[in-house]
Amino acid sequence: MQFSGLTLPTAAENLAFDEALLETAELSLPMNAGDPADAGQRAEESEIEILRLWEPSHPMVVLGRSSPIQTEVNRDFCREHQIPVLRRCSGGATIVTAPGCLMYAVVLSYADRPELRMLDRAHHYVMSQMQLAIQKLGIDVQIQGTSDLTLNDRKFSGNSLRCRRQWMLYHGTMICRDFDQTLVSKCLGTPKRQPDYRAGRDHQQFLTALPVATNQLASIIRTQWQAVHPVETWPSAMTQTFATNKYLNEAWTLGAGSHA
Repeated sequence: MQFSGLTLPTAAENLAFDEALLETAELSLPMNAGDPADAGQRAEESEIEILRLWEPSHPMVVLGRSSPIQTEVNRDFCREHQIPVLRRCSGGATIVTAPGCLMYAVVLSYADRPELRMLDRAHHYVMSQMQLAIQKLGIDVQIQGTSDLTLNDRKFSGNSLRCRRQWMLYHGTMICRDFDQTLVSKCLGTPKRQPDYRAGRDHQQFLTALPVATNQLASIIRTQWQAVHPVETWPSAMTQTFATNKYLNEAWTLGAGSHA
């Protein structure tokens, strides 16, 4: 697996980079990928799989693909404190990230992992990898809800996915010890969709942080995924196009439920 530790300067570019990695992988596949006669080609293409780890330099709010901005974001607070609000290409609820929160993305091949076409299997596979990595640090974390990681029944990681024809993007957050958790209550409203285990708790009662630094967590995650090949090139042009035309487009950010 390839590895990128690149953090780009702006919030829009960082969201765009995840999607550009997915689209670059998708465009690399021949139309007959998945044919048993094409096994040699698939083995070569599996090297395109990538793990990306990055950490924001400033706070940002990221809506899920269909999250209602009117109820899930305190836009007045975000405007007053110049916190950008953007919408990602994957589902799930709105999140806040900032320094002290490790962000990750994995781009995985359906040709090599056909079972991941089933969404429950995809969630379980990626979450299990992350759980195993963190447990190697001596921290007993659990998988709860659809795609949450928890410590002592409190959430520190929310995750979501985006599926294409032959590839999948799975990405999420990992709250670590240096993250300012008060930002979440200040930036976000209460989501309408909540996992049962939340039991009506507010953000402060529901969230927690892993007792590790982001660089320590990043190292063990990279080892778990065997991401040993540094990325030599990255889709800079596609990233900039997505950032400008999509992630900085107010119509994309304000809309919900109608994105293709």
